[in-house]
Amino acid sequence: MSLLDSLVARWLRCQVGFWQVQARLQAQTDDEALHDLRIQLRRLRSVLRPLRKQACVAPLYIAAADLGRLTTPWRDLEVLCAHLQAAGLTQACAVRSSALRGAYAELRQATALAALLALLDDSLWALRHGARQTRRWVSKKRIRRYLQQQRRQLQAALAEPHGDRHRLRLLIKRLRYSNEVYGSCSTLSVPCMDALKAAQAALGDWHDLDQWCQRAAREVDLQPLQAAWQLQASTALAAAEQPLQVLTKRLAERP
Repeated sequence: MSLLDSLVARWLRCQVGFWQVQARLQAQTDDEALHDLRIQLRRLRSVLRPLRKQACVAPLYIAAADLGRLTTPWRDLEVLCAHLQAAGLTQACAVRSSALRGAYAELRQATALAALLALLDDSLWALRHGARQTRRWVSKKRIRRYLQQQRRQLQAALAEPHGDRHRLRLLIKRLRYSNEVYGSCSTLSVPCMDALKAAQAALGDWHDLDQWCQRAAREVDLQPLQAAWQLQASTALAAAEQPLQVLTKRLAERP
């Protein structure tokens, strides 16, 4: 299968995934629809990112980014609610669950989701009917160059002694998912991909706690939890150093 055919196949899988999630949101059948929507967004943006400057891709990439920004606070709230529920803090969870129900209702009516679904159709048509032109910029050479740029960018961020850990986490996610999507163009070894996954998980634990600490500074009913969360966040950040060191070593290995 050519790279273009593989791209179209992934595009179609994303499109079907979005339709399924939209149906679940409208039917209000489960509590995982938002999470699964964001997984589909992640996959789509990973496919699109190396191609985002092309005319038939740019509007779709922007629409996916807009929907991602809209849903990020809601997903963060879902994660917090699950933690509060597990900790037996039912009142704090109930207050935020009510806010989430409002968010789900807003998402069902969101123009950002409808716009994304429409653009998926338009952009896929442009890919298929402009195949000759498309092949000039959907090439393994271009994708490999993009993946190498992302690798060097992450290596530079890892080399910063006191670098921004939020940015580092995003760079790790971007490199990991891009190499998963474009596996045929990837030069990363299996141990390196495993190291990306481990580092992402470690920084993800810290990120959740850091977000909760910031929320506790604003929300009175969470303030009794702030000191414990701050301690846990510090511990998680320190624990992340070991997988980050492993990742640094793996990325330095020759392909």
